[in-house]
Amino acid sequence: MSNSKSYKFGTKAIHAGADPDPSTGAIMTPIFQTSTFVQESPGKHKGYAYARGKNPTREALQKNIAALENAKHCLCFSSGMGSVDTVIKLLRPGDEVITGDDLYGGSYRMFTKVFANYGIKFHFINMTNASNIEKYITKNTKLIWAETPTNPTMQIIDIEACGKIAKQHNLILAVDNTFASPYLQNPLALGAHIVMHSVTKYLGGHSDVVMGALVMDDDKLYEQLAFIHNSCGATPGPMDSFLVMRGIKTLHLRMERHCFNGRKIAEFLKAHTKIEKIYWPGFTDHPNHEIAKKQMKDFGGMISIVLKGADLEETFRIASSFKVFSLAESLGGVESLINHPATMTHASIPKEERERAGVVDNLLRLSVGVEDVEDLIDDLKNVLG
Repeated sequence: MSNSKSYKFGTKAIHAGADPDPSTGAIMTPIFQTSTFVQESPGKHKGYAYARGKNPTREALQKNIAALENAKHCLCFSSGMGSVDTVIKLLRPGDEVITGDDLYGGSYRMFTKVFANYGIKFHFINMTNASNIEKYITKNTKLIWAETPTNPTMQIIDIEACGKIAKQHNLILAVDNTFASPYLQNPLALGAHIVMHSVTKYLGGHSDVVMGALVMDDDKLYEQLAFIHNSCGATPGPMDSFLVMRGIKTLHLRMERHCFNGRKIAEFLKAHTKIEKIYWPGFTDHPNHEIAKKQMKDFGGMISIVLKGADLEETFRIASSFKVFSLAESLGGVESLINHPATMTHASIPKEERERAGVVDNLLRLSVGVEDVEDLIDDLKNVLG
């Protein structure tokens, strides 16, 4: 599919990168399940030598994801954390990173338990007011790492304002776009240099693949990241690449339903007497709602709630009592999930820091799926009363 930028999102989701197979005419990209490729003579081949470096199925997926973010380049990884790891490997000992105080627990763990040991300094700050970032910029600052919406309190970070700060100080701005997906938000258009996705989530969409992706426009940045990608080897296999391509074909349809269901459930929960607090960026009283409205197409299917007066035991009981929502880690699949961040996705963050960011013991995170919304609301009614 040439000139994919001229097509609408749904058309790109279905067709970008997925040219008919030249040998058979197959409309679906084949699964090139091979580790190596025969060469005509030493060093002379058809663009493929060893599958860690390049694989045709993975290349088709990378073209597809790049098109969804209106970008030139994409690299896919064997996990979301593999993609984060690759970005941080752009840095050197003594470099500094500014990132948010409400961050996915896996990213926090990698930053503090792995890369801090190599002399990279991380500042975990409140980024909801972008001007706060400038207070932490030093001559050693190299990277701003932003999640928006954040996991799990749905903080909204102004990507455009962060992009201006990054440009002014010659910094790289990387944005974790997992919660929004490229259907709802395109950070490169707002000044980001790198967009990261846990492809496991909305892009794959069916809870059957673990994968990550980095998307960028800058050729030099792409070359640096591609070198690390190939050298360090966190590359996904062709079967996973095929599954994600298949999942992306319905991304626009799924995201419409996630957003519709998310709104209905958020409105139901906000009025419920057993809910002390609700985090969903679609509410006008949600902090930075106007920024979310400006940089997002809709507000997504991720919701977090704080249960009124519930201790840990009661919170566990509620989390384990649903029939349609499943108690599980991850998010973004067609099925609805419920999660207890303090003991699941964010358990690696010290309690004091976790609670300072709002991740209290009676907080639950909902990933609203695409089931019939009436059944989801009935499930919530049956458990919450």
